Amino acid sequence: METALIFAGGDRADPVEPLPRADMVVAADGGYDHATALGFRVDLLVGDMDSIASDALPDHVAVERHPVDKDATDLELALESVARHRPARVVVVGGGGGRLDHEIAVAETLCAARWDEIDKIDWITGRGAAFVVRGRRSVRGGAGRLLSLIPVGGAAEGVETRGLKWELRGETLPHGATRGLSNVMLGPTADVSVRSGCLLVVSPRESAGA
Repeated sequence: METALIFAGGDRADPVEPLPRADMVVAADGGYDHATALGFRVDLLVGDMDSIASDALPDHVAVERHPVDKDATDLELALESVARHRPARVVVVGGGGGRLDHEIAVAETLCAARWDEIDKIDWITGRGAAFVVRGRRSVRGGAGRLLSLIPVGGAAEGVETRGLKWELRGETLPHGATRGLSNVMLGPTADVSVRSGCLLVVSPRESAGA
């Protein structure tokens, strides 16, 4: 599978970036309402169904129901389902702008080592976009786009950048440090690579279309 879209709950604002064509569209509980509002046909609905507003589902929607009392969020369960199909890219839509604890958990979940076999994981909300970097990623956007490089789950070591105002050359960004915040793209693309660890490269809404 090339690309899977996962619609999370929480933020139902229009995404700041165009969404790609997908081989599979998955909704995490209330994300179903967001997906259908944006005109997407959902293939799989995952969750405990405590926040979905739709009363009836079309016959083509497969449902993976989980108990309300569970040890994982609906988004994490949706990621587990998608990962079994071995997609090259996963784009999570929404999941921001709601509860603060949920938003922090999304960032931590997307950078978990268990998704190492997925080449690209992106997170697009109404407030910005974020790109998970393990290894190397190219980010498109244009000169002036703001990018913050945030290490998640531990230090990011051997960080290299190209196409940013303040370049990094094989350096370490410690977990909890803010050195990577508020960098700026100089042209249409920027390359970010990391030898070990995980970076979340975040672009806020104000600069996403730069």
